[in-house]
Amino acid sequence: MGALFGTPAPTTSDLVALFEVAVAAALLTGMFAVRAGHIRFHKYLQSSMVLVNIPVVLSWMVPQYLANVLPDLASEYTQPYYLLPTVALVVGAVAEALGVYILLVAGTNWVPEAWRFRRYKLWMRTELGLWWTVVVLGLVIYYVWYVVPKATTYSGAPW
Repeated sequence: MGALFGTPAPTTSDLVALFEVAVAAALLTGMFAVRAGHIRFHKYLQSSMVLVNIPVVLSWMVPQYLANVLPDLASEYTQPYYLLPTVALVVGAVAEALGVYILLVAGTNWVPEAWRFRRYKLWMRTELGLWWTVVVLGLVIYYVWYVVPKATTYSGAPW
């Protein structure tokens, strides 16, 4: 059983779920901080959350996807066990790439003028929406992978 939530999930999955919710909450905090005029705090908080997420994705989420989803994806892609992580992978990759792009545009001069956006609020709100979409998908994936199998028999899933 998982040490934190009483599911068969590995403890690392429990910790990653908590970490991702905390990151998303920090991004929301950053949104409120900039509205209150705390621009420097917003800048550092948002930047650090986008960057601190990359190693977690690369060291835990991608290997989990490659080991548990990709091998059977072609034949089982309509099953929630395979479909949800695939959608989360695509939306998450877009969210992470957009986050890094926003950091480069807002915090450096590395992006050529022609490729820089002007409407910061639009892009940052889009990023926050994408991030929360991925977090919700991640929690649904956790439920499908570790809670549903305990309650019901789900054929086709490698539990």
